[in-house]
Formats: sequence, C-alpha cells, structure tokens
Amino acid sequence: MAVNGKADAVVVGAGPNGLAAALRLAAAGLRVQVVESADKPGGGMRTEELMRPGYRHDVCSIVQPMAAASPFFREFDLPSRGVRLVQPEVNFAHPLDGGRAAVQYQSLEETAAALGPDAAAYRRLFEPLVEHGTDVIDFFLMSALRRPPTRSVPQIAYFGLNGLPNVRWLAHRYFETEGARAMLAGAAAHGMLDLSQPLTSALGMLLTMLGHHVGWPLIEGGSQNLADAMVTALEQQGGEVVTGHHVTDLREFDGVPAVLLDTAPEAFVTMAGDRLNEGYRRWVRRYKHGAGVFKVDWILSEPVPWTNPDVRRAGTLHVAGTLEETLAGERAPNENRITDRPYVLAVQPTVPDPTRAPDGGHVFWAYVHVPHGSDVDMTAAIEDQVERFAPGFKDTIVDRVTKNAVQMEAWNPAYIGGDISNGQATLRQMLFRPVPRWNTYKTPVPGVYMASSATPPGPAVHGACGDNAARVALREVFGVREVPHLRPAA
Repeated sequence: MAVNGKADAVVVGAGPNGLAAALRLAAAGLRVQVVESADKPGGGMRTEELMRPGYRHDVCSIVQPMAAASPFFREFDLPSRGVRLVQPEVNFAHPLDGGRAAVQYQSLEETAAALGPDAAAYRRLFEPLVEHGTDVIDFFLMSALRRPPTRSVPQIAYFGLNGLPNVRWLAHRYFETEGARAMLAGAAAHGMLDLSQPLTSALGMLLTMLGHHVGWPLIEGGSQNLADAMVTALEQQGGEVVTGHHVTDLREFDGVPAVLLDTAPEAFVTMAGDRLNEGYRRWVRRYKHGAGVFKVDWILSEPVPWTNPDVRRAGTLHVAGTLEETLAGERAPNENRITDRPYVLAVQPTVPDPTRAPDGGHVFWAYVHVPHGSDVDMTAAIEDQVERFAPGFKDTIVDRVTKNAVQMEAWNPAYIGGDISNGQATLRQMLFRPVPRWNTYKTPVPGVYMASSATPPGPAVHGACGDNAARVALREVFGVREVPHLRPAA
C-alpha cells in the first residue's frame, strides 16, 4: 500500500488522535497514509444505525466538550468543515430522589443560583477557572515539550491544588447541599476511577468548568461527522485512509521514515516484535487498564419521562443518586464487583439533535462501568436506575442493543477489557503514560511514535495526543522546527 507512491509517514489507527496526527503531518507537505483495521474510520467516534434505518447511534464517544475547547480543533475550525456543534438547554443533570435534581447550565450564574446555599461556593470554585478557561485547557492538553508561557499561572496552580485530592474531599470542602456534592461527583465519575483516588477532583473540576467555558455539545448527526470531516481534510491534501487492514508487524512499513501508532501500547509491543528492548516491554506489562463498560442503546417511543422537568432538557445525565451512592457505584467495578446500583452515564441525543432519528423518533444512550473484561449483562440494573428517576421509562422502550466489555474490545481493539480510556487515568499513569520517559511519544524503535490516548494528556476527543506525537516526529525525523498550521478548509 502507498499513497502518491511511497508514503513519508504512516499512521496506524484512524481514531481522533490518529487523524489529528495525520493532519498535522500533511500540513507539513508530507505524503501521509492512515491504516485502520475497522471497516470505517473514527475509532470511538463511529456512528452506526444499530437497529433500524434512520436511527443514528454513537457507539462510544458522543458528548464533545473537549473537541469544542481543544487547541487542535480550534485550529481545525469545525464550522468551516461543516461540523456543527449542538448545545442542549441544560449541559448535564444529576437527578435525585423525590423529583429533585442538580443541573448545570452553560451560564455559571444560572447554575450557581439554582444551588441555593452553595451558590457562593460554586462561584468561588469555578469563576477563576472559567475566566481563564482557554489557558487552563491549553496547559493540560499541550505536551510539556511545547507548552507556551501562560499568564494564568495562579489559576493553574489553584486548579492543581484543588484537583490533586479525591472528589469526596473537594465536594465536602466547598459544598453543603446534596445536589452540589452529587453533581461534582457525577462529572468526576467520567474518569472511570474509584473516586477515592487522588486526581478525581481534577476531572470533576475540569469537566464542570468546560460546561461553562464551551458547553457540553453533541455533533449534529453523530460523532462520525467529525471523523469524516477529518478524513476529507486529509484526502484534500493528498493523504489516504485505508480501512479493513489489520497491522500485525511494523516491518510492513520498512522504508517509511515515520510510523505513528494510535493504538494500545500492547499492540505496539506485538507489532514491534524483537525490535523492542525488554525494558520497554516490562513497563508496558505494568501499564494498567481499568474498568470496562457495558453499553446500551435504545430506540424509544417518546422522550424519557424524567420526574424533574429540567432533567428532560439535559443532554447528559449522571444517574446515580447522592454523592455517597455515586462513590459506591464507582468503587464496585474498580474492586472487581458488580453492583445493582451503578453510576449510569446517559445521553439524550435527540433532545438537542432531532436529526438522529426519523420525525417523532427518539434514541437514548447509556453505559455503566463494570469490572475489567466482564461479560455480565447490566441491562436490568441500568434500566432500573433510570426508572427510579423516570417512572414509566421501561414502557417507552421500542428496541435496544447492548455491548458488554468483551464486545466493546472486539469492536475497538484499543479498548482492552472494555477500558475505553486506553489505560487507567490514575495520578501515576497520567504522569508516566504509558511508560516513564521524558518524551513518552517516542519509542525505542527508531521512527516509531505512540500517538494514542495511552500518551499524555490521555482520553477524550481532543486530538492532542496525536498532535503532540506528530510534532515530535516532524522535529526528529523531518527536521521541521516551525510547526505548520493546519490547512484551511477547501
């Protein structure tokens, strides 16, 4: 396989990081080929008609605040590529028993006011971060190898001091109401960690801040549209994406100056074979993958009948009950246990984006965290949790399809054991991801670079891992010191 003759660079994996790496390399005038084992590009951003024609389901990644905020996608300029972000009236909601709910609006003031006694504390915690949101995001998404000076050092230090402990500590330090504490924990639980772990405060703060900074948008028509826009941009620059080709040996690319891998670290070890030293292999064996996911997609006859009317307007739902229930729901899968009261991360795509279903149709999306590699069916537990806060929900179900953690890995081999984060986001593994090296994108195999979410800054659709790796390859392999800007839309 070759693009325009022999490729200058090959990217293995067409997820958001692989495509971001390819676009940065192509901007430098290189001939780039992307090789993907699945039948279409996108990685976790694939959208499929899982049950009936016209009903579009995001199989994994669906809500895209990081794409809205990241420096790579700001430069990519989504609107000019025909990618439209749609914002729900309520970013996310955390329903509670008795018809109550904590809800986050894009307006910080409106959100704080709804928290009653915790209004002042909420403003005190998040106003400094929202005011300097772009600097905070750029600091954490850009590699230390290219991080620019920032005028927001006090705000970043403030974020770090509050973000280092666990989220229970932060919730109790700032808030006294059940709603505010639960809402913060619900955001933190996106990280799939036991919430007693250090750094879980940081994720809760970051995602909550993003809601006020850029909202919690979905991509109109499905996340696949973002992947397709990236592929189109690459092809317009002479690049190529080859699907349905599984790479097992790096020797396939002998003679290609640079190979970038949007894969799990274990896949790199397999592809490298005897070209890789034992020390690196040993570190990869120590790299830990965390909890898996069990996913359900539904077609509904009507919107979910949440008891609280504000929850009906939300894009994203954290269905878990109180702070303590949320902590318990996330502790179980990380202790290799199943719980009948899981933390359910749910999204109502057709609330902000009716294009995802035929007129009058509705789709609903949810997953729970389960023990690594579990094949347990969590359908009943998920539907019971939703029914708890939306009586009559089960009566609206027209059809459903599920994927357990084993099936998630089969759908995307980077999701080892169903771990959609490509490795636990613990403090240690965020500092040394996937191995303890100053330049974690560079591997011991000359010209080969890791460019997946197993490198800093970790999981989410931000393109930063691939962009950071491409910049290293441009400098080391091609001698490009002045990193080229992404080319504008044709």
